[in-house]
Amino acid sequence: MPVFSLRSDNSFGVGDFSDLKKAVLWAEATGQQLIQLLPIHDTTATHTWRDSYPYASISVFALHPLYLDVTKLSQQDQAEKLLTSMEPLRQQLNEAESVDYEAVLRAKWQIIKAIYPLEKQQLFASKDYLAFFASNKEWLEPYGCFSVLRDKYGTADFSTWSESNYQQHIPMLLTKLDEDALCIHYFVQYHLHKQLSDVARFSHEHGCVLKGDIAIGVFKNSVDVWQHAELFHVEAQAGAPPDDFTVSGQNWGFPTYNWPRMKADNYRWWKSRLKHMEGYFDATRIDHILGFFRIWSIPVTAVEGILGYFQPAIPVTEEELRQAGVHFPLERLYQPYIHIRELKKIFSDSYQKVADEFLVAEEEGFFRFKELFDTQRKIDNYFKKLPADTYHKWLRQALLGLHTDLVLIKDLTQENGFHFRFNMQFTASFRTLHESLQNRLTELYHHYFFSRQNELWKKEAMEKLPVIKNASNMLICGEDLGFTPSSVPEVMRNLGLLGLYVQRMPKIMGQMAEDLSKVPYLSVVSPSTHDTSSLRGWWLGLSHQQQGIYYRQVLLQKGDAPAGHDLPGWLNKLIVEQNLASPAMWSIFLIQDLLNIQDSLHVAEVDLEQINHPENPDQYWRYRMPVTLEQLLELKDFNKELKQLITANGRSMR
Repeated sequence: MPVFSLRSDNSFGVGDFSDLKKAVLWAEATGQQLIQLLPIHDTTATHTWRDSYPYASISVFALHPLYLDVTKLSQQDQAEKLLTSMEPLRQQLNEAESVDYEAVLRAKWQIIKAIYPLEKQQLFASKDYLAFFASNKEWLEPYGCFSVLRDKYGTADFSTWSESNYQQHIPMLLTKLDEDALCIHYFVQYHLHKQLSDVARFSHEHGCVLKGDIAIGVFKNSVDVWQHAELFHVEAQAGAPPDDFTVSGQNWGFPTYNWPRMKADNYRWWKSRLKHMEGYFDATRIDHILGFFRIWSIPVTAVEGILGYFQPAIPVTEEELRQAGVHFPLERLYQPYIHIRELKKIFSDSYQKVADEFLVAEEEGFFRFKELFDTQRKIDNYFKKLPADTYHKWLRQALLGLHTDLVLIKDLTQENGFHFRFNMQFTASFRTLHESLQNRLTELYHHYFFSRQNELWKKEAMEKLPVIKNASNMLICGEDLGFTPSSVPEVMRNLGLLGLYVQRMPKIMGQMAEDLSKVPYLSVVSPSTHDTSSLRGWWLGLSHQQQGIYYRQVLLQKGDAPAGHDLPGWLNKLIVEQNLASPAMWSIFLIQDLLNIQDSLHVAEVDLEQINHPENPDQYWRYRMPVTLEQLLELKDFNKELKQLITANGRSMR
């Protein structure tokens, strides 16, 4: 569960670190032994709801001020009066169905700024604070400076600042200009550190493991890139290739890593990152662990992930393409295929109007984009200036789609090197080739993706992952879903890294569901993730026929699946039990999937249970539990039922 999703009687419209103690008590009461969180690092780039995306941190070390329990900052009468005056706002925000990110953060900073003058002198002279500052100075000073300059310039885009790269003299300079503007960020980070450390101790006292989450990337306008520009490729964007959920791929917008440079200092930044996490967590999930084998790299000129390719990868050469039967200029395969036939299909009677505005006519019915529109990024920037009505949204998407009608993508670093566009076989560019050439290119395509890169990607992972694993004593769990290299299971098994199995997302294509009875011990099983619907949402998305097949073949039940417009609690419980019964080391559930065992805890709009929609680049991360943690602790019958379920499957040591 995300910290922001927690709801308690005392929280300020969003879960905070103190709320985790109540979550630990509920885990203890129900026989659960682990609480897994989403990333908890600061994402404040714009001071808007867009910063709610927890995987785009502006620092991989600084904790998010959103999670600060402001009632613990001061015991002075003046602070108590301030909190009392803000009680109506606190109650209003806390009763909201979902997180109001901007209002909550605004209110917490109002309180922080009022309390800071009351406490700063005593705090900054304390031995505990001085020890904290000394231990964390390497990241804390740059983070504080970044935060001050972000607010001074009104943007996190440090390329527009006078201080466009971090230098050692900047903290001293800013201290002289406005010491409090800088030191208030140290004040907040100290208190966040103390509160989360307190939760970690409390968790251990009550027999509960805390599991963190390490995002694969960092925000391009972040402290880490500002301070360590040499470690990143800012001319590229990390993402993921197309899948069943996102047909145009994912573009996370993160810079990719300069792995050779990281290797030169034995991955010091990564080791520091893991060691820092170990201060709070016993285990951690590494987001998109496949990125240590290879990353999906997208040019900054592209908007959609489908225009990326894996890095590193052995490209296809011009000679190989000639041998496959390509006896015409290669531009035909790596430039957008825009023919009048395709324009008429897409734009119907409007094709000429679209062509006149965006395209240049060439010979034999072909077109190319005008220079003003010859990349997806240029098109995206053009439409940002127009009203976001239905027509403009449709036209923008259609034009972006024309840019993706390719068979090949040119390698940006290797001359005469090419990569196959993912799912090239569905493009007009491919379909209009001669059948014999289609067959030869398909053979080369399959070899490129499924054989050619295997040893390279295995070698890459074995250079990085042992260092990452040995940097801390945390149990490392890798999120290895998606387009997975064949070497991944072997590497993870040999290194003792836990993989992830989600029943509805089988790792072998063609299967309806993962056979949870056969997963390896070194794994995590889960029926849902923060990137998927809840079990209820998934069930309601199936046809009645699919429900019946799953009910009989996977859950091994007799007869027909229950009719109706919801997943009944008893059936939800069967799916939970099947996960609990697996041989996997850990069986971890979304809080939503556990609550939905009881019908009375179902929320009316099932879509509100989904934390993230990966296909939506403008997702607002704001899910909150429908009940408070105090209410949850009082559900004696439900808690007893859940504990019995866990104990019956050998997963409780209480």
